[in-house]
This record gives sequence, structure tokens and C-alpha cells, in this order.
Amino acid sequence: MANQLEQAIKDKTAIIGIIGLGYVGLPLIDAFVNSGFKTMGFDVDQKKVDQLQAGKSYIQHIPSKTVSDWLEKKQFESTTDLSRMSEADALLICVPTPLTTSRDPDLAYVENTAKAIAESLRPGQLIVLESTTYPTTTRDVLLPILDAKGLKIGEDYYLAYSPEREDPGNPDFSAAGIPKVVGGMEENSLRIAAALYEHAVVNVIPVSSPEVAEACKILENTYRAVNIAMVNELKTLFDRMGIDVWEVIDAAKTKPFGFQAFYPGPGLGGHCIPIDPFYLSWLARKEGLTTRFIELAGEVNTRMPRYVIDRLAEFLNQQGKPLKGSKICMLGVAYKKDVDDPRESPSFHLLDLLLERGVDFTYNDPHIPSLPKMRHHNVPAMESQELTPEFLAAQDCVLIATDHSAYDYDFIVKHSGMILDTRNATKNVTESREKIYKA
Repeated sequence: MANQLEQAIKDKTAIIGIIGLGYVGLPLIDAFVNSGFKTMGFDVDQKKVDQLQAGKSYIQHIPSKTVSDWLEKKQFESTTDLSRMSEADALLICVPTPLTTSRDPDLAYVENTAKAIAESLRPGQLIVLESTTYPTTTRDVLLPILDAKGLKIGEDYYLAYSPEREDPGNPDFSAAGIPKVVGGMEENSLRIAAALYEHAVVNVIPVSSPEVAEACKILENTYRAVNIAMVNELKTLFDRMGIDVWEVIDAAKTKPFGFQAFYPGPGLGGHCIPIDPFYLSWLARKEGLTTRFIELAGEVNTRMPRYVIDRLAEFLNQQGKPLKGSKICMLGVAYKKDVDDPRESPSFHLLDLLLERGVDFTYNDPHIPSLPKMRHHNVPAMESQELTPEFLAAQDCVLIATDHSAYDYDFIVKHSGMILDTRNATKNVTESREKIYKA
């Protein structure tokens, strides 16, 4: 079986199935199509599948023309029929791994996907989990479900873990241009998975086990979360002292060694960084240990939205205005600049707090024309507002939550009465700086 699958991969006759057609799955399809493979996309959302089959993309950094090209080349089709997963020689799992309301790992999507795979699992298939998760997930969660089919790992089918490393909105790094860490359940699984990815990505880094690959992903994102927490905490201190934390960071990063710049914000967003540290602290508790440093970082980052709203109330109060009833327009609901991805965006925590306090809320985001439904937030139906001079002048405050490049910050400051900048987006604005407050 191993030889046949390896030969199919070498010949590029192997069919690559991607489960989960979102911000990770679609770029991965693009990488394999560009390297000459036929691909199949699986998703439970019929609307997504219909759009893709019509040659339309719903993700900004995968243009519709790209999807149309996949279809024209007959190298891609998408379906909600999970029984067809038996047609694929390799199945790459790119489903969400969120947190529960108690901040424990929620592996329901992974488990349900594994069960669906097990129903049609056949000899000669490679299964790779790409979803971010805690170490031991591949071995303790996926393997028992797949083994129940009666096939033998390493002989009949193959299992590996290779963490996604997508950076939406970063034009310098596509899925194909980011090195891939791969850990196999045993030697055959590692060799076959590495051989597959070698065709599609710039470099493959084999490691000794799935646990090492899983821990690698957790380390990468916890590293960012902890360092962002540090600068967020320094921001609150320096604000009180009248020191601009962004100017401090700009000065510190002139040091050519021993320092990497991280920047504060209104909270953490995205599908990984706000979640991974809690996965790790949950795992530590399971092992009878504590991760005090990581948990503290999570606490600091989690309280940042409330800090922003408290500062907003303080600045409005200085102008004799209560927060309740004030007209507040939030700029940006995506979790980072220049993307259309709202997952775990701190903007929705800010929205919750603003609505709780009775503000007259509006928003603008050039990448998100209407507010999406969110799992843990009560999001009202609302459309992005046009930033006309009259609209900006009517607001009591314009709150910059996401620093999209599309915004004309000189124009926004000129026509607004007050700006609360959480991203240092107005750094280069020279006129009317007395209107700008930071938080």
C-alpha cells in the first residue's frame, strides 16, 4: 500500500482531499493545484460549496478568478457528500478548533470529521490533521476513531499531523511559501506525508512524532500571545505615565539584536493566537501542572477590550459627555488589518461592551460589508456605513479597532470630532492631532 501511494504522489496522480474550505483549506487547495494535483474540497456548508462550484470565492486573498481557474483545469471540485472522501488518496483536515464557553478545547469538529472519514476509510489513504490543537490530539483522539475501522496504521492507512501556518493578508507568504512541519504516527506515515507536502510547499521539516508537530504550533502562537500581553500591560502602565508605548517600541526596535517588536491592541484576534495558550493551560491542568506565565498572558489580553472602553468613557467624560447614548463608530471588525477574517476579533468584544453601556453604535469595515453572526457574541444585523464628512462629524467618537490600509486617516481625523486610536493608525497624521486619543 505504501509503495502504491508514494508512486501516486510522485506521479501526481494522487487525489488530494481538503476537509474544511475556509481560510486554511482554500490556500492549501491552491498550493496543490499549482503543483499539478487534482483536488477535492469537502465542507458541510452547502452555500460555500455552491459558491465554489460556480467559480466564486468568499475569501478575499483567494480571488474568484483563482477558483474559476481550478475548475477550468478540472483540478478541483467541492462537495458536501462526505461519503466521497474515499475517492481521495490523501485527506487533509482543516476544520475549526475553537474553545468552549469555559475555555476548554472544543474538538467536536475534529471528532466528527474523523468519524466521517472512518466510515469510508479504505486501504492506501493518508490522513493529515492540520487544525491547531494540543499535543496528543492526533494520537489520542483521531487514531482510536480511525482504528475502529479495523485497518492497521502504517500498513493499511497512514496518519500524520502538520500544523497550518497561514498568515491572511500577508502578501509575502502564501501557503506554498511557508515551511511545513510534519510529524507522522510511524515511519511510513511520516515518509508519505513529507513526500506529499514536498510537492506543494517550499520546504518540509520532518519531526519525530505528531506530538512534536502539535507542540510546535502551540509554541509559535503562545510566543506571540505572551509577548503581545507584555506590551499590552506596558501600554496600560505607560498610558498612566503619559508615555507613548508605540514610540517606546519604535525606539527599542532600533537595537539590531535581542529584541523583536510586538505591538499592543484592543485584544487578540484570529483563529489561533487567542485560543492556543488556553489549549496549553488546559493540557497542563490535565497533567497536574500549572502554566502561570501563559495563563497570566491570557488574562492580560482578555481584559484589553474592557480597558479600551474604560478609556473611551474617561475621554468622553473629559468633554462632558456620558458614554451612554453617545454615537460611536468603530472602524474595523476584522481581527487584523487588510483581511476579511472576523474570527475571534476583539472588535466583537468591544461591540458587546459598547452595546451593554447603551451607545448608539455603527461601524465601517471595507472588507466586511455586513456584521457576521458570531458564536459567542450577540451581533446585531448591521451594514458598514460610508465614511462621509457628514457622517464622521455626527459621531461623538470614531474608535479605530483595526488599522486597515484602505482608510484615509488624514480625512477621518479632519472630519471627526474625536478619535480613539487603539492601533497607532494615526501615527503619521499631522493636522488636528488634538482630536486623537490612544488606548
